[in-house]
Amino acid sequence: MVSIAIVRSRFNEEITSQMLKRARAHAKRLGIKVVAEATVPGAFDMPLAIKRLLSRKDVDGVATIGAVIKGSTKHDELISYQLADSITRLSLEYGKPIGLGVMGPGVTWAQAKKRIAQYSEQSVEAVLRVHEELKRI
Repeated sequence: MVSIAIVRSRFNEEITSQMLKRARAHAKRLGIKVVAEATVPGAFDMPLAIKRLLSRKDVDGVATIGAVIKGSTKHDELISYQLADSITRLSLEYGKPIGLGVMGPGVTWAQAKKRIAQYSEQSVEAVLRVHEELKRI
């Protein structure tokens, strides 16, 4: 059985709390065990929690959950690009998959609400599929 952790951003709680519920349910449907969860203030705060979880022997990968909503500045772009870069580096450092379930940049509140299931489920499923492929090669 594949064991994962989930890291969720608390920022935009109305969306991310629903995403967490969907991610848990999808993991259960796929036969994935969620062994740990961490909630951080915002998406920019995820990498340290991800790193700590990837270092655990009982964690095969990490699914991330968050929504970086477009505002009046390009702050959403900065956060999203830095997060994606950090996630890639951590995945390579630990040799474990990380599912990118953080919406943004450029996503509106309405778009984020419509994509709750898609992003949360894809994040969990990506961890499973990459883990399976790594075992195969």
